[in-house]
Amino acid sequence: MSESRVVGAVEIGTSKVVVLLGEIIGDEGLNIIGHCVGSSKGVKKGEIQDLNAASDCVHAAIMKAEKSAQSRIDEVYLAQTGSHLEGNFNVGGTNVSSSDNIVRQIDVDQAKEDAKRRKLPPSRTYIHHIQNPFAIDGHQVESPLSHEGRQLQVGYWSVHGDSHKVSDSLRVIQGIDLDVSDMIISSIASGAVLLEDSEKENGALVIDIGGGTTDYVLYRKGYIVKTGVIPVGGDHITNDLSIGLRVGRKSAEEFKVKNGRAYYDSADRDEKVWLFGDLTIGDREYPLAAITKIIEARVSEIFSIIKDQLEEAELYEPADIASGVVLTGGTAQLAGIDEAAQRNLGLDARVSEGPLDVTAELRHPGYSTALGLLHYALTGQEDKRQAAKPNNLFRKLTGLLNFD
Repeated sequence: MSESRVVGAVEIGTSKVVVLLGEIIGDEGLNIIGHCVGSSKGVKKGEIQDLNAASDCVHAAIMKAEKSAQSRIDEVYLAQTGSHLEGNFNVGGTNVSSSDNIVRQIDVDQAKEDAKRRKLPPSRTYIHHIQNPFAIDGHQVESPLSHEGRQLQVGYWSVHGDSHKVSDSLRVIQGIDLDVSDMIISSIASGAVLLEDSEKENGALVIDIGGGTTDYVLYRKGYIVKTGVIPVGGDHITNDLSIGLRVGRKSAEEFKVKNGRAYYDSADRDEKVWLFGDLTIGDREYPLAAITKIIEARVSEIFSIIKDQLEEAELYEPADIASGVVLTGGTAQLAGIDEAAQRNLGLDARVSEGPLDVTAELRHPGYSTALGLLHYALTGQEDKRQAAKPNNLFRKLTGLLNFD
């Protein structure tokens, strides 16, 4: 019989903890056998502030997921987010060593090593080295082996984070006596399962809007060329509504979900919405225009920051992002969020519908990162790009997808 192992995909967010359990059976694929979505405490803007509070929430979610699966986790794949994450593009190169100028594996290895040579201070740690195309004598090639040339180069988008903050997230998992096999940036995990290879090839921007942070990843010509994290998310919209309307956070969240829209429309001026809608004591009307204007301001800020960062990196070329924007994360459910993205970024935008080969529950935007973590558990990290196409992967995820 094929050896099996149970992998836990864990995303520790500002407002919720998501855990998916997948059983990998040899080379036969992966079945999702359990899950849990629990509340999160001790986390602010994607970073752990109270280790004990965060640990209690994560441990409770993991145990509930294990109970639903009737199985124990063997290893964990952990999502990473937070504004402490940064990325740099590094290029390495080497002279082709053979007398006939034919590129061999030793040259490829030397170029890769040279590209990763940059050392970080002790306060920083690498999380990803994401390979971009090779070039031989200035001409881009997919695979340089057996090509003729004198100079071989390769680029990497390298993501690193604050060592202490990364260590804290690891300690949360290790506190329940589990090992973390790998850490994946949230946006990269989401992009792995939401985009087809053709979309990556044409250029695409994936924006994952969570509770406390917004993560993004930009693909050009099939490669990841930039990632970023903005310390603003859906919780900030709720807070803005609470302050602007002078209501509690619970009421503000209900306004956002039931009546909110990501952009203001002139027709909103004549519309009123009720706080409770049951005509009880304390129930009263609020202008819809006030709600949509407050939300529009914060949503526009998120997209404007992303655009500014891409322009600063000289990567904002709409023609090179032909597949447009794919929105995911819990806040992607906000009405009109795709229209707001299109208005602010000048790109076609759509809300992710999730991988087609999973249950409707798992196609919810809030599961994208966790599904991406399972993708990496099945395929492993590669320097260049994700090893399996999403559809090929999720054909293997059918079978045990219905939860009690």
